[in-house]
Amino acid sequence: MKQTLFRLLARLNKWLLPSLSKRQLDLAKARKWQLALIGWRYYVTRNALGQ
Repeated sequence: MKQTLFRLLARLNKWLLPSLSKRQLDLAKARKWQLALIGWRYYVTRNALGQ
């Protein structure tokens, strides 16, 4: 159940949120909201994979 929820969130993230890697974002120059977005996407992806 939990993994299914995170898989759904991962699909929504991919569809709704901007891809910062395509913009070649430098992590040293990233703003706080961009770092929070990266952290959120990492958290969701990690849980969607079941690790």
